[in-house]
Amino acid sequence: MATPSQPAPAATGAPAPVRRSRKIVLALAVLSTLAAAGGAAVFFMRGNAVLAAPAPKPVKPIFVTLEPLTVNVLPDARQRFLHVGLTLKVNDEKAQARVNEAMPELRSRLLLLLSNRDPAGLASLEDKLALADQIRTELNRPVAKGLPPQGIEGVGFTAFVLQ
Repeated sequence: MATPSQPAPAATGAPAPVRRSRKIVLALAVLSTLAAAGGAAVFFMRGNAVLAAPAPKPVKPIFVTLEPLTVNVLPDARQRFLHVGLTLKVNDEKAQARVNEAMPELRSRLLLLLSNRDPAGLASLEDKLALADQIRTELNRPVAKGLPPQGIEGVGFTAFVLQ
């Protein structure tokens, strides 16, 4: 099978080129597998290190409940009233103390804000959400010049009756 221009592989003592290329391919496959395994190990170890870090402790919300209010709203064909209960979500204990100290002023502001309402503008969910935002803005105003805002984050309705 050997041709005159090529000597037989056994006669030269050199390994066959096919076997050398198989060894190279096998070596490259082993190296790439090890590299992939090492990369995966680093990836998962970093991921576990991030997951193992202690999560920040959630801040417990502080709520201040206001006594329910009943106010007359703008009359249409008949006399109408609004009965509303509110809970205020505040930033911290200092804000809670400021709200409790200023409660008479805040209730007065709330009565004035609610009594100047059109009953038709209080019917939909969007109207109630807008009202809650207006209440938060109004009650957050400082009660006196030089004092900080009340620190109210949100307003929640616990009762809402329009008759």
